[in-house]
Amino acid sequence: MSEIKAETLTEVISKMLGTTIISVDFQSKPLQGGTLGDVQLVTGHATTSAGVELPYKIVSKTQKKFERYGDPDSWRREYDFYKSNFGALFSESFRWPECYHAEMNDEQNETQIWMEYIDGISGLDLTGDMYERVAEELGRFQGKLYAEQPVVLQNLTNLSKVDYMKNFYLHYRSWNRVYDYIRSEDCEIPKHLCKMLIDIDENADEIFNRLEKLPIVLCHRDFWVTNIFYSKGKTIIIDWDTTGWGYLGEDMASLIADEADVEDMVEYYRRCIPAYYKGFSEYTDISHITDNCVYELILLMFGYRLVEWYMDAGSGNKLQESDDERTLHLSTLQKINEIGNAR
Repeated sequence: MSEIKAETLTEVISKMLGTTIISVDFQSKPLQGGTLGDVQLVTGHATTSAGVELPYKIVSKTQKKFERYGDPDSWRREYDFYKSNFGALFSESFRWPECYHAEMNDEQNETQIWMEYIDGISGLDLTGDMYERVAEELGRFQGKLYAEQPVVLQNLTNLSKVDYMKNFYLHYRSWNRVYDYIRSEDCEIPKHLCKMLIDIDENADEIFNRLEKLPIVLCHRDFWVTNIFYSKGKTIIIDWDTTGWGYLGEDMASLIADEADVEDMVEYYRRCIPAYYKGFSEYTDISHITDNCVYELILLMFGYRLVEWYMDAGSGNKLQESDDERTLHLSTLQKINEIGNAR
């Protein structure tokens, strides 16, 4: 757990509360997530120069340098964004958490960001109506940036590349452990699901030819339910460290398939894709796009990952948990298959 300095915290809380703070007390606890970073909820009371005691909540996120495959500078991307004017691109209804302080420790190769605590509905507590609203807001955000090409966005140098998703898929496809497994006699995944994955491999060149005709938009690239908060009719998105250029619909693939509500995946696909296009179309005419490729994006981005997770769950020591996880991953693949059949 990263050290919290009272001097820094006093400065940060002064900015957050908009008044001079002379002292603070605090407690901290880890927040869910933060797989690659140390994310803490810091709470306590702050005393103003007038002697008034005020409660506060704030999030501290410390990120040490690491190298993500194909995206080596992602570890510092949120810091770079918060130090830029990236925040000006958001609207009141679709935004990120406000940042009160961001600093870089060059000696230790780590960043620390102090940001707004978001108290909203997230994860699998999101309802279908919320999914649909989030999809429309995302489309509106991406459509506006695509149409206007703001200078702020053009000046950002630390963005993941448009071929990141393709390279990620090709990296997985070249991994014999998963590639050979779905083609082996010993594979325990139902044959029709293996065929679904093999068909994507065999048609990958043609699929990427179609994808490359889609608009290139700014993608969050980690747009799954635990990074989405819905609060008072507004959408707040956290964890922007994988953000970069990608294909129209990439983030929708994550919203639908990345550890989502399996039972409602088909329904959410049916509702969210039109909502996403509706939001995007407010700024850019995309009526000529007849194939959104989201089904293919789902398989390219998550097909082999689900196979890996299924195989890893089978090697667990806790038998019941392993069985439950394997069932979940198979169910997800089955729902993807149903999406493909229903298109």
